[in-house]
Amino acid sequence: MKYYLIAGEASGDLHGSNLMKGILESDPEASFRFWGGDLMQAVGGFMVRHYKETAVMGLWDVVTHLGKIRNNFATCRRDILEHRPDLLILIDYPGFNLSMAEFAHSHGIKVYYYIAPKTWASKEYRVKTIRRVVDRLYTIFPFETAYFKRFGIDVHFFGNPTMDSIESRIFKGESREEFCQRNGLDVTKPVVALLAGSRTGELKYNLPVMLREVALHPECQFVIAGAPSFGQGDYEKYLTGYPQVKVVFGETYQLLAQARCAIVTSGTATLETALMNCPQVVLYLMWGGGFSDFIAKRLIIKVPYISLVNLNLNRRAVEELFQKSYNPEKMHKLVDDMLADTPYRAKMLSDYAELQRVIGDAGCSYRAAYDMVNNLKEGK
Repeated sequence: MKYYLIAGEASGDLHGSNLMKGILESDPEASFRFWGGDLMQAVGGFMVRHYKETAVMGLWDVVTHLGKIRNNFATCRRDILEHRPDLLILIDYPGFNLSMAEFAHSHGIKVYYYIAPKTWASKEYRVKTIRRVVDRLYTIFPFETAYFKRFGIDVHFFGNPTMDSIESRIFKGESREEFCQRNGLDVTKPVVALLAGSRTGELKYNLPVMLREVALHPECQFVIAGAPSFGQGDYEKYLTGYPQVKVVFGETYQLLAQARCAIVTSGTATLETALMNCPQVVLYLMWGGGFSDFIAKRLIIKVPYISLVNLNLNRRAVEELFQKSYNPEKMHKLVDDMLADTPYRAKMLSDYAELQRVIGDAGCSYRAAYDMVNNLKEGK
């Protein structure tokens, strides 16, 4: 059968590639056409657009790239009609993908949505569109499964694909000595990982604050997990005065496996850090200070927490420093408590064990793929 997949970000490329591998297990004759990245390309098929060509982040970016955005929409619609896939699989990226879902549905093409849009956090009006045009919805958290069922949507949970990515990571099982030698690090110093986000705005507002901890902890070495959307040059302008801070690309899981603790910008990275058993403090700063804090809490964010760790456990297992709740003294105290063998650190690791039970085992991509192929064969 013919499968058309759309992933608009680096994480979508990663999860899409694992899903494609799972589909091939259940449908060896599967052919793929997709919008994605290098990882999906490595599995096989034809890549229409790389996510680096389609990524638009922030209101200003949208305004200044309207022509590019319209062209991408038109190209995708035309390509879908020309190739008439048996199934359109959408991976997160709701601003673009929900429009494609409407289009495909109107032309009689089956639509499965893998990694459901986070309408439980904001833009709940999108639920009506999902219910109307998506034939089968796949969630990656138990709490959102219950959320979508309230709206009468055909929703299915097979686990979280992050577990698959962790399980299949490169250099799995390597020693601390091997990791440090390969990346030019001092094996005798504790590592503090900095995960500053994958968007330009996140880097701008969060990384400088994270770097303030460097001078306060000379006994540690700070390492930035380089995001796939950035290059070394994107980080260099923030590292003036911090020659000791290294940037490591393509090894986020390996870095977290060897880090004593981490400072993490809110997003999927908070979940990844927890599943790698690395104590963390969650940071999220953005433009506007108190004004944007007010807007976010009153109008945009509809959930009690900003980290996926706390959302899944439904309690505060990791500290969240969001806008006005951030202050340097509190950050420093939290990092100190994570570096030492404190009850605070031990409790967080205990909460992580519970989180892993909630999320489930690896194999989500293959279980979801099996379900997709079999339901497609049955015409569902």
